[in-house]
Amino acid sequence: MQKRQVYQKIKQDLEHKMVLLAGPRQVGKTTLAIDFIKEYSGIYYNWDEDADRALIQNSRLDFGKELWVFDELHKFRLWRNWLKGKYDKYGKEHKILVTGSAKLDAYSRGGDSLQGRYFAQRLHPFTLAELLEAELPEDVELYPLMQREIDEKVAKEIIKDMFQLGAFPEPFLGSSVRLAKRWRSSYGARLVREDIRDLESLINLDKVEVLYSHLPHTVASPLSINSLREDLEVSFESVRDWIKILEKNYACFRLAPLGGKRIMKNIRAVKKEQKLYMWDFPLVEEKGNRFENFIACHLLKFVHWLEDIHGENVELRYFRDSRGHEVDFIVLKDSKPWMAIEAKKSAQSLDPNMKYLLERVKIPYAFQVHLEGEDYYKVDDINGAKVSIIPAWRFLGNLT
Repeated sequence: MQKRQVYQKIKQDLEHKMVLLAGPRQVGKTTLAIDFIKEYSGIYYNWDEDADRALIQNSRLDFGKELWVFDELHKFRLWRNWLKGKYDKYGKEHKILVTGSAKLDAYSRGGDSLQGRYFAQRLHPFTLAELLEAELPEDVELYPLMQREIDEKVAKEIIKDMFQLGAFPEPFLGSSVRLAKRWRSSYGARLVREDIRDLESLINLDKVEVLYSHLPHTVASPLSINSLREDLEVSFESVRDWIKILEKNYACFRLAPLGGKRIMKNIRAVKKEQKLYMWDFPLVEEKGNRFENFIACHLLKFVHWLEDIHGENVELRYFRDSRGHEVDFIVLKDSKPWMAIEAKKSAQSLDPNMKYLLERVKIPYAFQVHLEGEDYYKVDDINGAKVSIIPAWRFLGNLT
């Protein structure tokens, strides 16, 4: 398979600063790092390996290599101070790539700032556009126009496989439902008992593991920590903190509701209710909810790409008001609604909730995306919004 979509962007960044690459465990960071090691004649140091950890702690690095790769370095309590010192002293002679299976900014451990010394990148599981090897536009305003030529047959086959197997490299490339299930059955336990154990002072790992197994059932509905607290028979604060830890370790992600008086002048929008999605969407059993999670993962990758590569101010949210009107996703650009997206299992006419939102809030583009059905057509503009009913293969193939 070709190199990951982000490879060339990281290569460009390494010419100027060090790169901090974060993403879920087993998403392909090590494989990508090895590709760089081969290209630059580099060396790989893994904090989880005793021998490598000793080399890092004693600063016995190979100065004959052009590239240094440090994996899971965030588990080192003073990693930011240590890295700052190495970059300031050797950054002109050596390229530095740091990879980690947690949000690296969340585990700064109170060390010195690395500001101005690095570019941050995030590696996601596969998306349809990446597997199609799509050529991405430099002008971000071209994305919502959906003008890319896509091989429909190939795109549909990829979505079929991805929806069933998942988008992480090992289960997807394994092309086996049985192997994907085996991979998935151990993933959560290893995440909790290896990654989280090494980073957090938690006693009740069993309960965290149970929480991880409960979270897929909350997808597509407003997240209720109270309900989870009752199921697990623990405190509200415990569940709240455990979800934050799982989020920091790329197990799940949450979306805040669209709000703000400047945007929502004529709507009483909810302010606190969040929605939660899993990075590994096949954990969600119900087909419609899984499809919503599937779309959420693609949109999150799209938003992160625009942030990391283009430096855009973008954010993914959802809409819900006090009367129960809801639209699955809103992409904000420069703090203004840019795109509204509703996920539907099958093709149908425009959802009344989407129409309700568009009539009241200025949003340039709106898409109702369906998994099943061939319909693709434009709906009459609503309050200036360009509205499309669009199949998933065409919509996702036009993202990143």
